[in-house]
Amino acid sequence: MLGFPKSHDGAEQPWPRRRPYPMYADRGMVAAAHPMTVAAGLHVLRSGGNAVDVAVAAGLAAAVVMPEMCGLGGDLFALVSLPGQPITSIQGSGIAPRQATIEEMRRHSPDGKHQMPYQGPLAIAVPGMVDAYFTLLRRFGTKSFAEVAEPATAMAREGFVLQPLGAHAIAANADLLRRDPAAAAVFLPGGKPPAAGTLLKQPGLAKTLETLAQDGRDTFYRGEIGQQIAAHVQELGGRLAIDDMRDHETALTAPIETSYRGYTIYETCIPSQGLILLESLNIVEAATAAPFNPTSVEGIHTLVEAKKLAYADRLGFAGDSAFGNCPTDLLLSKNWAETRATEIDPDHAQSEILAGVHQDGDTTYLCVIDGDGAMVSLIQSVSSAFGSGVVGGETGVVMNNRAGRGFTLQEGHPNIFAPGKKTMHTLNCYLIGDEQGRPVLVGGTPGGDGQPQWNMQAITGLIDMGLDAQATVELPRWTSWPGTDPISIENPFELRVEDRLDPGTIAGLDAKGHDIRRQGPWGGGGAAQIIARDPETGVLIGGSDPRAEGLALGY
Repeated sequence: MLGFPKSHDGAEQPWPRRRPYPMYADRGMVAAAHPMTVAAGLHVLRSGGNAVDVAVAAGLAAAVVMPEMCGLGGDLFALVSLPGQPITSIQGSGIAPRQATIEEMRRHSPDGKHQMPYQGPLAIAVPGMVDAYFTLLRRFGTKSFAEVAEPATAMAREGFVLQPLGAHAIAANADLLRRDPAAAAVFLPGGKPPAAGTLLKQPGLAKTLETLAQDGRDTFYRGEIGQQIAAHVQELGGRLAIDDMRDHETALTAPIETSYRGYTIYETCIPSQGLILLESLNIVEAATAAPFNPTSVEGIHTLVEAKKLAYADRLGFAGDSAFGNCPTDLLLSKNWAETRATEIDPDHAQSEILAGVHQDGDTTYLCVIDGDGAMVSLIQSVSSAFGSGVVGGETGVVMNNRAGRGFTLQEGHPNIFAPGKKTMHTLNCYLIGDEQGRPVLVGGTPGGDGQPQWNMQAITGLIDMGLDAQATVELPRWTSWPGTDPISIENPFELRVEDRLDPGTIAGLDAKGHDIRRQGPWGGGGAAQIIARDPETGVLIGGSDPRAEGLALGY
């Protein structure tokens, strides 16, 4: 069974593990990167909420306790599977302000060429997360926003104790936060970063959550909260206006999908770059005739080269469908993958990759499965750490820098900035169906451009190696850099590997021409979470990345 151990004898994996065993349950489970996020989700699960109610409660809690990763001013993508219903993909991201111009962006470009203003008020796009929460509850939930927001509201109002990673994030970004008096007032009390163990209160955010619970989503996009946010952003020199927010809608569609070794892998749709993961898996399958060892020299080399090809295609073809056509069906076809796989040199790493020729993205991830088998795979983000560095005035809402991070200013590029356009999005998450088509596993990770390649490592670990959920998220991690971020795309390739990977494997990759950069044994980044379900017994198994502070917990 996918995600479950082959035996329960406690046999050691061929690498050091931090958490010897996965978590088992049958009534429901939450896996997330912060313990208070998990606690909020379990509170709603025990009170009778379904997987969607639980996911929204956990997401709202994360917006309070992980402000460096996500906030109400960010975006949200998700996959939802309810028993007897088709899987739905949720795309909750917004447009660039309509009054912004590419000329203004070029005047503020840090490199005077292709790069957008990366942070600050010009980097902000319309936030999609709040509407996505309300849409999820309206379409699939059983509880009201007020009910699921109660744990998050209480933590914002009464305060929560800062954990070490959160305290470190504030300290590391203190200079950015000082640029906006509203941000400094929240996160730098007394002018200094608070230490781990400090009680951090966010009264403005608590009031915003209470207002949303009472007045609904329109107060954020058409009413008092939205007006306060837009006024503060414009005061700082940004272009976000209430008129940009007024007609925002969350997109609900069928997911994109592919098959891999008999399993069906579902992903979020454009403008999410989930297509990268699916194309990468197609290329890997075409390049390997049978299940392989994805931690070997040959296995990692194949995965890295497949990643390069898929990322090049994303850069060459993908953009907002309202401004141009992305050939998604072609890029996800097996024929395309077979053609691209022939470009992999089994002996040498490629240093320059072009998009194929045809005719014509800081974040947090969480997943939930309830006792009835309903599943949610959800990822939300303000993009970079603390997003734009702007808090929406007295609302306490941390604003994204998705426009600044995502768009390019390069002429002719499918992802070039334009007013009213949605940028391509690093956020993506996956759901897996078994050989009979039954949804059996949800998973994902934060980490910008690391997401598709770390998800690929997880899926090949699950399917090709047969690892359990916890062993999968503890695989020695590697990252092929750069990815798709315009700010780094012109750098040469390097392969960043956790140094607990077998020394012979590292040497073998070096011999193939990969420019190796060693990282600490657990320094590979990300915060992967996985929950699997046995459809015959209803038993759940969860794994949570020890690189973060979270856990998988159920009952």
